Amino acid sequence: MSNFEHLAGAVPVGPLKLIALPGCEEIVRQVNGYLVEARQELIQEFPEKADIHGCCADNYIIECSLPRFGTGEGKGILNESARGTDLFIMVDVCNYSVTYKAFGRINHMSPDDHFQNLKRVISAVTGKAHRINVIMPFLYEGRQHRRSARESLDCAVAMQELANMGVANILTFDAHDPRVMNAIPLHGFDNFFPSYQFMQALIDAYPDISFSKDSMVVISPDEGAMSRAIFFANILGVDMGMFYKRRDYSQIINGKNPIVAHEYLGDSVEGKDCVVIDDMISSGGSMLDVASQLKERGARNVYICATFGLFTDGFSTFDDYYEKGLISRVITTDLVYQQPDLLEKPWYTPAKMERYLASIIDTLNHDVSIDKVRDNTYKINQLLERHHGAARH
Repeated sequence: MSNFEHLAGAVPVGPLKLIALPGCEEIVRQVNGYLVEARQELIQEFPEKADIHGCCADNYIIECSLPRFGTGEGKGILNESARGTDLFIMVDVCNYSVTYKAFGRINHMSPDDHFQNLKRVISAVTGKAHRINVIMPFLYEGRQHRRSARESLDCAVAMQELANMGVANILTFDAHDPRVMNAIPLHGFDNFFPSYQFMQALIDAYPDISFSKDSMVVISPDEGAMSRAIFFANILGVDMGMFYKRRDYSQIINGKNPIVAHEYLGDSVEGKDCVVIDDMISSGGSMLDVASQLKERGARNVYICATFGLFTDGFSTFDDYYEKGLISRVITTDLVYQQPDLLEKPWYTPAKMERYLASIIDTLNHDVSIDKVRDNTYKINQLLERHHGAARH
């Protein structure tokens, strides 16, 4: 997992510690396991590392609790000291499965509730940690990133709140608009992409898949996903197509102009596998409409890859599209909450992110450049070489 040569001469910022906020316990437990394994391998390679305080441990997790009063008001409690540590706090603001009781009623936690819990735990640290890092895979209010009318600018305000509370680094994945980092220009903001994990999941699901120009095309479902699609198309050496959203600007529904149609720009997709790349599946309506149009144009298979699978309207429409042959596979990461029945769907494959998260944390704790971890090009090229070699044999 770790780049041992990259870390050999580096000294950790401080003893590494992890905190999992409610809803993140399982993924942090897995990340902890990878970190324990990697640090043990690092010390076997470089025994002198064993003398560094906190470099190697059997467990890096600090337990915390967030009890509630009868009114629903809460507080954060750490169950052990975080003094002098390099602290990584992970929060999944989309985990609606976490509940709490207020006035005798059960409430499902909203993104606002999760963000408030994050601030409570940071407050409980009371400035004692050497450095505080927040891992927020789905950036809180990331879609409310710019002001175009008399409206709030939630993402920027939230990031400034965290910076003012002493957070040194915010780590996120596939930010809807990474330019929100301009709200905290003197603080760390790192944006990572699961490109390699998408490719690995696709190959695991279809070992015989071909990435040749004659058999595959990468599709951007809208203009916002162009950069992702361009990267995939370039690294695979295939063509790219895109859709743009034609909207009805004469009316506003749910705060935005409704989409009338998705218009396609690009070469023919007839007889080809189409990989549709985007940052998230919310309700899934737009993505499924794109898939339907691709099939109408003669696409052989439609594979949907999205960093975050929110499925806000459930799975029934995806089930229907799969049964009709309009989609072949949906791949999303496990960085946000996944309903247990999603994992049982024949059309779904998760892109596992725990090892990548552990590598990011390990590198940042050693305070060395993150570019080697962030760059997916080398890893994808190696993966493609192995895949092509296996196909030849």
